[in-house]
Amino acid sequence: MSDAQPGKQGGWRPAANPWVIAVVVTLAAFMEVLDTTIVNVALPHIAGTMSASYDEATWVLTSYLVANGIVLPISAFFGRILGRKRYFLLCIVAFTICSFLCGIATSLGQLVVFRVLQGFFGGGLQPNQQSIILDTFDPAQRGRAFSISAVAIVVAPVLGPTLGGWITDNFTWRWVFLLNVPVGILTTLAVWQLVEDPPWVKRASQGRVNWRTVDFPGIALIAIGLGCLQVMLDRGEDDDWFGSAFIVTFAVCAVLGLVGATLRLIYAKHPVVNLACLRDRNFALGCVMIGAFATVLYGSAVLVPQLAQQQLGYTATLAGLVLSPGALLITMEIPVISRLMPYVQTRLLVFAGFALLTAALIYARILIPDIDYDTLVKLRSAQSVAIGFLFVPVTTLAYLTVPSALNNDASAIFTMFRNVSGSIGISVSTALIRERSQAWMAHLSAHLSPLSQNFQTTLQRNAQGVVDLGGGTLAQAMQTANGRLYETFVSQATILAYIDVFGLLACFCAAIAPLALLFSSSKASGSQGGH
Repeated sequence: MSDAQPGKQGGWRPAANPWVIAVVVTLAAFMEVLDTTIVNVALPHIAGTMSASYDEATWVLTSYLVANGIVLPISAFFGRILGRKRYFLLCIVAFTICSFLCGIATSLGQLVVFRVLQGFFGGGLQPNQQSIILDTFDPAQRGRAFSISAVAIVVAPVLGPTLGGWITDNFTWRWVFLLNVPVGILTTLAVWQLVEDPPWVKRASQGRVNWRTVDFPGIALIAIGLGCLQVMLDRGEDDDWFGSAFIVTFAVCAVLGLVGATLRLIYAKHPVVNLACLRDRNFALGCVMIGAFATVLYGSAVLVPQLAQQQLGYTATLAGLVLSPGALLITMEIPVISRLMPYVQTRLLVFAGFALLTAALIYARILIPDIDYDTLVKLRSAQSVAIGFLFVPVTTLAYLTVPSALNNDASAIFTMFRNVSGSIGISVSTALIRERSQAWMAHLSAHLSPLSQNFQTTLQRNAQGVVDLGGGTLAQAMQTANGRLYETFVSQATILAYIDVFGLLACFCAAIAPLALLFSSSKASGSQGGH
């Protein structure tokens, strides 16, 4: 049997329908990606049930992200040892079992342990899904295949808060985890029947493992670097970032671990992750672009519902519904973008996506303290339309010239860039909101001085209004009016902070957009040249 890439003359092809395979493996990835965001809105309910503080309950999320982040880059190593299909099935089965155990946990300690295991096995799902699609489809079809994958990667994080809010509001937080059980069973059976390893993957996993050549130092350095980085990103906001010795310690360990891991992987004779794929210009650019994409996707996906809940008083379900029309738009748009790719240079679609995202983020600066639901939905939908331009074209270009032998390593690295950048986007966005809010409060407080005639006039007018409505004596009315003005003051400072952060994200996208032109001038057919 030929070792050629799929689609070439005499090359390997899967026995099952490739599109059915793509749907099945994407279902597994969708289940895992959904679990990164669906738990967020359930944390207060978990804390109440487990008699724990909210701060303690956040370890349910942190533990998952840490374990998940560690496994992502070394998933190709496990695939080589166990065989890719066997490892993929192991991850699905173990993830499903751990989801069930999370759903029946009786203490916070049990739940955190089960979430660590869930994250450990879940970390192998996304890279394997990506590499299976790469090997199943030839380059001319990958754009359309990645449009199926995009449902898991782009839509799942957006739907997570909505679905999680609805489940916790109407049932119990335990169903956030138990929901995975029937999906996991169905996916396991389908993968078992349909997915197969191509010849080059089978050869890579044949024979006994020589444990003396396994790069244990590399694995350890990756675990320390990415594990400490995820803890720092997830806990930094709660622990006052570098004002905390805990966060400083993890930051130092993250830097030492990541630098050490990089040097180790470059010079090791048998590295646990082959970094050779980063020598490919398209792939290296793709990692940068998908990182930028994930930073904005996850950062903005947190900012909008956070604004809706904390400033506008929306419930978790209603805040999630603000994101849902955008998710629907992305789902409808991605097939259209995939059909455009054979006719338009793919790099131009990426450039257009970041340009549109810049415009959408500038449009988001229309925020006002009493913004209505419809305007908020339009604001988010504009961002979603731009996001729909990015995932499929960037992913297609990233793998355009990567050799099939490096598909597993490339998928692991690409997924790691996306997930870590998403965590950075969430942490930086929320930290900037707090910092800019404090800066605006300091600036605006100058206008609340007793020496300010405008402030005194407004205060007197509001106090008189309270008295006219039967609000007690003038002294009592002054206290009430003061309190209301302070609420307005905080609200305005916070809205200005959101405007600043959306502006910074717009600048970030504008700076990234020109990099898209450094990709190969190709169309989805995989042809090179200046079309």
